[in-house]
Amino acid sequence: MSEQTKENPQQYPEQLSDVLLVMDKEKKKIQAVTGVDENGNLKTVDATKKNQSQFMRVDRAGDLFTNFFSNFWRQIKDPTHFSFFKVPETDAVETAKQIQKQVASPTKEGEAVMAKHEVKEPNEQQQAAKKEEETTKATQEKSEYHFKVEDVDWKTLEQLGVKRETLEKMGAMDNLLKGYKTNFVMPVSVNLDTVILRSDARLGLQSGANGKAVFMMYGVRHEPNLKVPFFGHEFTKEDRENLLKSGNMGRMVELTNPKTGEKIPSIISIDHLTNEIIAFRQDRIKVPDEIKGVKLTGDQKQDVKDGKAIYLEGLDFKNSTNKNAFVQFNADKKYTEFLFGDKAPKQAQENDPKMFRNKLFSDEQYKQLGEGKTIYVSDFKDGKGQPYKGYVTLNKETGSYDFSFRNPNALKNKVQPAEAHKTQVAVNSEGKTNEATKNIQEPLKPKQQTPKSRSQQQNSLNAPTKPKGVRR
Repeated sequence: MSEQTKENPQQYPEQLSDVLLVMDKEKKKIQAVTGVDENGNLKTVDATKKNQSQFMRVDRAGDLFTNFFSNFWRQIKDPTHFSFFKVPETDAVETAKQIQKQVASPTKEGEAVMAKHEVKEPNEQQQAAKKEEETTKATQEKSEYHFKVEDVDWKTLEQLGVKRETLEKMGAMDNLLKGYKTNFVMPVSVNLDTVILRSDARLGLQSGANGKAVFMMYGVRHEPNLKVPFFGHEFTKEDRENLLKSGNMGRMVELTNPKTGEKIPSIISIDHLTNEIIAFRQDRIKVPDEIKGVKLTGDQKQDVKDGKAIYLEGLDFKNSTNKNAFVQFNADKKYTEFLFGDKAPKQAQENDPKMFRNKLFSDEQYKQLGEGKTIYVSDFKDGKGQPYKGYVTLNKETGSYDFSFRNPNALKNKVQPAEAHKTQVAVNSEGKTNEATKNIQEPLKPKQQTPKSRSQQQNSLNAPTKPKGVRR
């Protein structure tokens, strides 16, 4: 392996990488993040071309970045002291200049640039769900160590850019030695002199033929390949929808061992970090008798082993006000997980009166709705994942919720801020169009009603028009 590769093991493929910029709210200076020291202090450098090799690269995939940023946020001593921005690696230096210019001399254009790239603090529900999941994993797995540190060929791994010290510092060693994959991806590079291979991957260990630990790399895929058979199973439309929504297929199927022809009852999930399809044998699924203080019936335990999601009420969550949730076994994680928000099955709204349009109301919001009040919700998501806002009222005659972009109390309040999202939701969620939006292929952004980007405007201009009639 060349010295150059050894010295710079942190190279990411450009198409997967973004850079994290930061602004100190007191100093009003934009810099690039390089890491966090052992005391929780943020490490930064000036966002210049000269320093580009030191910039921290992060994966731009949605779930992966959310997971990374939640961990990153907790490591920093005083995260609220900073504002963070995620920008494409290739545009990092130029975007940093634009944001710095906006800080010095604010304009509407600069404000749009900052809003586009700013990364918000992980919300309480995400953090609570993550804490509960970590606690559940710790109580359920109770796994013994399958490997020893000395069984791993660390010298060879260093040539791939993987160091023991790095894995220990990131808290990954425990998972690896228990036979689990790392809960993050990291860059791995192989130099074959004439060919250099680089990839982002989750790491794991398996037992080799000689009893030694075999190092495994699980590379990141653009998307899960659900169009071809998986060990003899052809994914139905419902299978694909479930896997893409919650990460779990939701039923047990028989997979075929290609060597022996054996039929193996299994459940299937998606690795949300790599998009790899993962299967887990049904006879190895262990379902606890009790989850968060709720005892499971025999039927519920069997449903979990069959890959189904079960709905539990009165869960003893210490980090969340919500006490109800769906529970489902995840083949990749190898334990049961809680499904909140847009990951919950479609029937969640019917079973949980606190949920509407995949939005879980807080106890205070639910109380206000029960009192006949209208609440303003600012974080709905449309069919394309874009945020929108609106008003919700409980219809006491039907027992269902009524939604409106206009404030039903507008005559009193004279305020209707959510109306601007009406076109966006109609296009993204309902498939509707009007003259201004009929040729736009990408999802509309919040408040967007007409083509905004140069490419959208060009597409609208170049779109074929209906020929006019010809008089004879």
